Amino acid sequence: MALPREYTNQACSMVRALEIVGERWTLLIVRDAVFGVRRFSDFVEHLGIPRAVLSERLEFLLGEGVLERVPGTGKRSEYEVTGKGRKLWPVIRTLSDWGDEYYAPDGPRRVFVHASCAGEIATTGECLRCGTQVPLGETLMTPGPGLPTPSPDSGHVTTVLAKPRPLLRSVH
Repeated sequence: MALPREYTNQACSMVRALEIVGERWTLLIVRDAVFGVRRFSDFVEHLGIPRAVLSERLEFLLGEGVLERVPGTGKRSEYEVTGKGRKLWPVIRTLSDWGDEYYAPDGPRRVFVHASCAGEIATTGECLRCGTQVPLGETLMTPGPGLPTPSPDSGHVTTVLAKPRPLLRSVH
């Protein structure tokens, strides 16, 4: 039996936030959208998520204004993270850093760098070199020591995301 999405009788902003992003896969979809994954097939490839689950989660995130559907190449639609969705980045980043600290013995999988000065960006979003708050559009994602080298059959998205690249730029 599926658990209900709503937390009835809970009057708390965190509860409402969990109703939106608390289901399995949801934050990973938003993370990948920030990383530049745009196409349905690319989410499936990179996350290994069942197509029916992805379809449901994407429609829900569209309805909540976390993602938006935009024209892609040909007749395909693509998905982009909205301003509302971008506000989830600090949460995603903090969870990733926590996972790196406690569960990544080889070090962080990804390091985030300020495009303007090449300084590492702290979890707080502050550049450790120049001291400015770095917006997502000025953030470069680089491979960290804990990121495994993709195998030849890893797939396009995994291969692209294993190289230094700006956040929010499409993987295609």
